[in-house]
Amino acid sequence: MEAPQKLYLLDYGAGNVRSLVNAVEKLGHTITHIDTVEDFARADKIIFPGVGAFGYAMQALRNKGFVEPLLAYIASGRPLMGICVGMQVLFEGSDESPDEPGLGVFEGRVERIDSSTKTVPHMGWNAAHVVGAHTTQGPDMGGDRRYYFVHSYAVPYTACGRQQKFVHTATRYGDEVVVSSAWQKNVFATQFHPEKSGAAGLSALQSFIERDLVRSSDLVEISAPATIEAALTKRVIACLDVRANDQGDLVVTKGDQYDVRENSEAGGDVRNLGKPVDLAKRYFEEGADEITFLNITSFRNMPFADTPMLDVLRQASRCIFVPLTIGGGVRDITDPDGQHVWPAVEVAGEYFRSGADKVSIGSDAVYAAETYWQRVADGVPPTDGTTAIEQIASRYGQQAVVISVDPRRVYVRSPSDAPSHHVIATSTPGPQGEAFCWYQCTVKGGREPRDIDVRQLVTACEALGAGEVLLNCMDRDGTNSGYETDLVADTKAAVTIPVIASSGAGRVEHFSDIIDRTDVDAVLAAGIFHRREVPIADVKRHMAEHGIPTRTVE
Repeated sequence: MEAPQKLYLLDYGAGNVRSLVNAVEKLGHTITHIDTVEDFARADKIIFPGVGAFGYAMQALRNKGFVEPLLAYIASGRPLMGICVGMQVLFEGSDESPDEPGLGVFEGRVERIDSSTKTVPHMGWNAAHVVGAHTTQGPDMGGDRRYYFVHSYAVPYTACGRQQKFVHTATRYGDEVVVSSAWQKNVFATQFHPEKSGAAGLSALQSFIERDLVRSSDLVEISAPATIEAALTKRVIACLDVRANDQGDLVVTKGDQYDVRENSEAGGDVRNLGKPVDLAKRYFEEGADEITFLNITSFRNMPFADTPMLDVLRQASRCIFVPLTIGGGVRDITDPDGQHVWPAVEVAGEYFRSGADKVSIGSDAVYAAETYWQRVADGVPPTDGTTAIEQIASRYGQQAVVISVDPRRVYVRSPSDAPSHHVIATSTPGPQGEAFCWYQCTVKGGREPRDIDVRQLVTACEALGAGEVLLNCMDRDGTNSGYETDLVADTKAAVTIPVIASSGAGRVEHFSDIIDRTDVDAVLAAGIFHRREVPIADVKRHMAEHGIPTRTVE
């Protein structure tokens, strides 16, 4: 009887590797973490995932003494699979960390994606086009399938030089074409995340684990970059507001303009629309491109390590293979005993280790933006590395930080009535016929208004390192009247990072309308999905019928 292969995971502290472990186990295999240099000699195959910064990854490998053992492992001919930054460090270097050399397995450098012509990070579901025919069976990839990408740096695909020796697939993002997977001899690597790419990603991962992926020859001819077609889809995100009800059970709820009780004046029960993991699994199976959990209970009476949301993430990541975002409580936390203090970056790290891919920051993003603009006014550098946004982005990457904005309209008769704020013409006139408004940010779940507008908030947070904006609107929440088009369009024009439209969707036409009018990167809904008033499949079918690229479920 043949001994089972020894599959190992090379983790340098990259964040969410739990999802990769869960994906491997979903495929019926087990995987062991590399803890020591000696583990490299024990491995038959190694998977090397990575997120965050190129330099951080290389420094972590060097600090652990893993660089030489990893290169020796590759030279031995045993299979290696790199994922995302785990692919990038296999190249010679990166513009992200110019002074930090890469491993040099593949020829070329990683370059910054051009944000002057498109949103950066490249975030969402895109195709991976196989660039040429192989004489040996390659990874199970390509066709009409879509894979989840999230990165700000990439290797340009030129079809020149030595790229015939290692490029397997290429992907178009706007006016650029990048290497989306590499395959040379015993080394296979993907820029996308197979563990977050649903059935398509699991198939690619399975082909590495269960086949001998050894590329025996170079390609004679590979596709020209101009032939690689655009295929990025618009994301449909399901959002679950999670809180403890009066009996202490975690439930998914939904507010009406942020009020989550059935009859707040009479002290009614918290709306219970289902259990968090059960609903999230249903949305994954129905085709949601991402799932967001927003924790709206503070859990101040228990140590952070015992917070129920950590277990929600652990359970969800076992059965859901699309990106998971967690919001609520991503800030510095002191345990009830007053002894253990969790800095926000460690809170985020615990969420990532539990299965989250991104963290959403709400109130603390507002406070950080206020400080940013005060420093600008004081004539000092506006960033100092102390905010949660900066620290999390530095360790785990820009793509890991979402800012959640809870604004409401403040009507004015003319822009001169609010000289310190960004005022726009509104398509929803005020109660006195006002034709202008500015969008006031709030904190503490919308309960406290602040003297800062959305334009000021999002531009400051982008400068601090945030990678995405989750754009709510208190005036639209629970109304089923459609998204706040004026706000979404204005915010899209203000930043180069992706924007998610939230609040107000009530029928399928609202999704296509906001995309057509604003070119927003993703659309999010909650209550209409929970109550099955508008199924996710209906939204995607409608979008496809209207020419909006969308991911289909295998």
